[in-house]
Amino acid sequence: MREWFWVPVNPLIETRPGTHREAGPQTNMNPTSFEALQLAAPIQRALRERNYQTLTPIQAQAIPPLLEGRDLLGCAQTGTGKTAAFSLPILNELFENPRELRPRSSRALVLTPTRELANQVGESLRTYGQHLRNRHALVYGGVGQRPQVNAMRNGVDILVACPGRLLDLVGQGHIDLSHVEFFVLDEVDRMLDMGFQRDVTRIVDLLPQDRQSLFFSATLSKPIVNLAHTILYDPVTIRIEPERTTAEEVEQEVCFIERGDKRSLLVQRLRAQKDGELAIVFSRTKHGSDKLARHLKQADIGAEAIHGNRSQAQRDRTLNRFRSGRLPVLVATDVAARGVDVKDVTLVVNFDLPNEAEAYVHRIGRTGRAGATGNAVSFCSPEEREFLRDIEKLIQQSIPVWDDHQWHIASLAERHAQGRSVSTERGAKKKVSRGNRRPQGRNGRRRRPRRPANA
Repeated sequence: MREWFWVPVNPLIETRPGTHREAGPQTNMNPTSFEALQLAAPIQRALRERNYQTLTPIQAQAIPPLLEGRDLLGCAQTGTGKTAAFSLPILNELFENPRELRPRSSRALVLTPTRELANQVGESLRTYGQHLRNRHALVYGGVGQRPQVNAMRNGVDILVACPGRLLDLVGQGHIDLSHVEFFVLDEVDRMLDMGFQRDVTRIVDLLPQDRQSLFFSATLSKPIVNLAHTILYDPVTIRIEPERTTAEEVEQEVCFIERGDKRSLLVQRLRAQKDGELAIVFSRTKHGSDKLARHLKQADIGAEAIHGNRSQAQRDRTLNRFRSGRLPVLVATDVAARGVDVKDVTLVVNFDLPNEAEAYVHRIGRTGRAGATGNAVSFCSPEEREFLRDIEKLIQQSIPVWDDHQWHIASLAERHAQGRSVSTERGAKKKVSRGNRRPQGRNGRRRRPRRPANA
């Protein structure tokens, strides 16, 4: 049995039906280390054992207001510690304010878009709460529901779930969401991209009004902000970095190449990897990722595919082999762009450029994590140049060209560079013309400037 630590706790924070939790004592709003946070002794012990010392920016800014009971909308790049930012305050509150668990219920609900991310959050909860007597359950599709139903029978402290299976078990009467005190919507932008907005709305309608709600996302588009304002109550909004930038630790390159030559260049690039280095190769389709993995195996490169059509057991085995270093290359669709948290990934290859520019940021965020450096190489065929243009517009920078290979298309690189220059010149001219344009009245007629009131 895990050790149980008892320390003096703050008086319970009283709440009234239909209202939000009142803020507790003022905490250090500018902490730099985990020791400076007002976290319970068992949690601090777990952090020390893992040698967690310095807070990341999202943790430093999010944890203090969360400890005070505030709702929060947080935006930070992937790999910056968002999971700990919401897990630690919840674990702390569950410890300092213990309550008897209700059957089929949970005190905290963490909603994630993918099974991989759910497992990642579950592993973090086990790590930070290893000296607590908390119970948590994972609920997602792709596996049998019986173990999940059994796990929820007597209630849990924290439920980590994907929307589809959660609503299914709620409909069957196996889960009751009417007693949730803490609601976390993780990777909100990915959730909306995958079409879960309606499911999220249904789930929120099942939650009690008196709760603390947390939204975390890598980007903050207008639809996300609008959704957050309909669910959050007087939230603290935190933006760590501009949502259109990529990690500085990732060295980015683009290769202009014919589609038929991509496999040859990929084999060449992967063979240049050192022993023990891990790589993730992104393909746009499930079928394409399977074919690519088979091709790499034929070239004596250890690779396996992971995507939505594979069972959860298959995905778990593949990810475990990848994390342990026994599998050097993971071929994935965007389902793995989030939720695969492996610190030793040194290379990301965009074999197919994503047709959504935001996905590029999430893909290359799989490397250069936790302060490490990494490389991201993108293969751009002639029909994908528009995708590359959208990506560079989003990240507000030009990606350097890698032309040191035999399949480089110089003419395509030149056309892209010229198109980029023309676009920049047009933007500059538009700004100048707008700045010098005289006020226009109706029907395009020039409008006389208004006379000052004291003239």
